Amino acid sequence: MSVEKTPIAILISGRGSNATALIRACEDPSFPARICLVLSNNPDAPGLEMAKKAGLRTLAINHRDFGKNREAHERAVHTALTEAGAQAICLAGYMRLLTPFLTGAWAGRMLNIHPSLLPVFPGLHTHERALQAGVRVHGCTVHLVTEGMDEGPILGQAAVPVLPDDTADILGARVLKQEHQLYPQVLRHFLLQRPVSAPAECALLVG
Repeated sequence: MSVEKTPIAILISGRGSNATALIRACEDPSFPARICLVLSNNPDAPGLEMAKKAGLRTLAINHRDFGKNREAHERAVHTALTEAGAQAICLAGYMRLLTPFLTGAWAGRMLNIHPSLLPVFPGLHTHERALQAGVRVHGCTVHLVTEGMDEGPILGQAAVPVLPDDTADILGARVLKQEHQLYPQVLRHFLLQRPVSAPAECALLVG
């Protein structure tokens, strides 16, 4: 059964593994989104080639061309997103700290996936930090993007056990598998039942 599909854009900086999961989900006629643009700040991002092979429109807007002017880069990104007709954005490994311009322009319409059970371990090196802290459970979070880094309302989380012999790479691979399941599920819920209620309705998937 087909449904009305909301046009979304995916922003990437690297290989785009979460973007791949979203692309596959959007290929389902019953999934409430279609991808109108895959955009990267990195012209060499492998995820751009992956998206091209999937028949999607891609664009690179190199942040290096804008020097230290983050907002100027974001204004170019915003223009591209608007021209593509995007109504929501999914950050999927987009490795840029956003300014209030872009977070404000897309407030309530920009999602991100983060490799920890927020609010613990915001920022980088989450798997190493989880192991150093000795936690028994780790995971990933999909949240709305706000001005504060990794501080937006939580839409869904997936948890995995931390095992005695885990390294950061092994733990990261276990979390990534859950990311690929969680992001499409939360996006579906978000698009079909927007606005998200407060407190946010969370899906906790234990793998």
